[in-house]
Amino acid sequence: MQGIWQWLGTWMPHLMLAPIVLPMATAALMLLLNEEQQRTKTILSTGSIALGLVVAIALLQWSDHSAAPSVYLTGNWAAPFGIVLVLDRLTALMLVLTSAIALAVSIFAMARWFKAGVHFYVLFQFQLMGLAGAFLTGDLFNLFVFFEIMLAASYGLLLHGSGRLRVQAGLHYIAINLAASSLFLIGASMLYGLTGTLNMADLAQQIPLVTEADRALLHTAAGILATAFLIKAAVWPVNFWLVPGYSAATAPVAALFALMTKVGVYTLLRLWTLMFSSEAGASALFGGQWLIAGGMVTMVFGSIGIFAATRLTHLAGYAAIVSSGTLLAAVGFGHPMLTAGLLYYLPSSTLAVACLFLLADAIDRWRNHGASMVDLDDEEAPFLSHELIAADHTNLDDEEQALIGRPIPAAAAFLGLAFLLCTLVVAGLPPLSGFLGKFAMLTALLSPLGLGHPLTAAPPPTAWLLLALLIGSGLLALIALTRAGIRHFWAAHERTAPEIRLTEGVAIAALMGLSLALTLHAPGAMRYTEATAQSLHSPHTYIQAVLQAAPVPNPPAASGTAP
Repeated sequence: MQGIWQWLGTWMPHLMLAPIVLPMATAALMLLLNEEQQRTKTILSTGSIALGLVVAIALLQWSDHSAAPSVYLTGNWAAPFGIVLVLDRLTALMLVLTSAIALAVSIFAMARWFKAGVHFYVLFQFQLMGLAGAFLTGDLFNLFVFFEIMLAASYGLLLHGSGRLRVQAGLHYIAINLAASSLFLIGASMLYGLTGTLNMADLAQQIPLVTEADRALLHTAAGILATAFLIKAAVWPVNFWLVPGYSAATAPVAALFALMTKVGVYTLLRLWTLMFSSEAGASALFGGQWLIAGGMVTMVFGSIGIFAATRLTHLAGYAAIVSSGTLLAAVGFGHPMLTAGLLYYLPSSTLAVACLFLLADAIDRWRNHGASMVDLDDEEAPFLSHELIAADHTNLDDEEQALIGRPIPAAAAFLGLAFLLCTLVVAGLPPLSGFLGKFAMLTALLSPLGLGHPLTAAPPPTAWLLLALLIGSGLLALIALTRAGIRHFWAAHERTAPEIRLTEGVAIAALMGLSLALTLHAPGAMRYTEATAQSLHSPHTYIQAVLQAAPVPNPPAASGTAP
């Protein structure tokens, strides 16, 4: 086994390029194909995503067995001058989550949505390229580049299918993201002016050395930069774009966008634990209280929204906001035990929100006799109902129904069970992974060792407030989703049986299966997240791995040749 890992160690660093190069090459190849070759594009894109998932799982296993982060010098220039890619446990976790959701979404889109416009799978692949690059990059400039690739693809995906609502929501989405990109550039430029570097590891070394006279300017630059990421993380009050935008998007696009808010959370967690760790001198833990306050207010806003929402897509959008607020508030405490809990909660909540968007499309078509809610709200939107794999339409006469009752169609039972599982995860009820993630965070909040306060002291007031919000937001989500379930499944008597395609059912089942797998393998997953949290809050290992990575030496010149 040791020999196998040594052999893999020789080739695994090169595999770090695959999550970026594979979708880029796939998108370029599909651009050479005609629009009539949709079947070829579908097979090519889905196969590429499946291969990307295999690569991501291999990278996750490799990072879990590595003592330090793996560093790839793409131009063979040492940091901080060259472009670096860095793989650690957190990066690998996000890559696996992205590939898993992308594969399920791609399978779901096979049923209908890829026909709503041109270049769906091309934009999809560029979106994956931007996401993977944002997770892997080790410097701010390339983070901005991959952010722009990701956003440019998301603009096209949001408008995919056309229609007045999508155009209107898309304009708001583009405007707010252009503002965020501007703030990103301003903040990065100010940091470069103060420290002379944009490499994340080098920034972590330079920040404690900033003079006191420039400390306020440093914090201002960090605040401007953080605002750009907080917009992506849908923090209140700059999250007004999320629910209208995600609700107007087609179902597979909205499900993929469930990852977009997590990019903002990931970036804040990465940069905050590097640049403002306990080793950052006078800037140690700068901004933590703002993250806690912003996250808590976002939780309140999202909980009120989910309680008041009536449309399933709005419920899913507000559930994404609640999830993001929970993660931001937990990040702000800056303690390993709480970080481990939020890292377990992050994939669980993301899978549930993505599945809820897919379910919303299937349930809305059932409710509206084949049309999605977006189609009914917008006369310009295309009607995309094709032949379907129908559920059981067994009919009984009135006497038989009086004796044995009305049978539940198989498709309705499937949708109802999937909706029930999503409700349990979003609300954080046992026994699924949503409950385990919240329980881990609650344990850290109440544990004296978890938040670092003395054994004889009570938890701080902010810990009690977050505890109350975790419980309260789950209760409101439970009421809202239960009410929606009653309206869609129990109160529908004269409705025909729902009709879903096999690929749609497979995609929904896959997302729920992953959530169940997180529950069944909770001990192993928590061990992984605990190790991830420890490494995040001890950034010297990351810093040394990046700054000490040596370029590959040139091969020796052949004898008898000129130097």
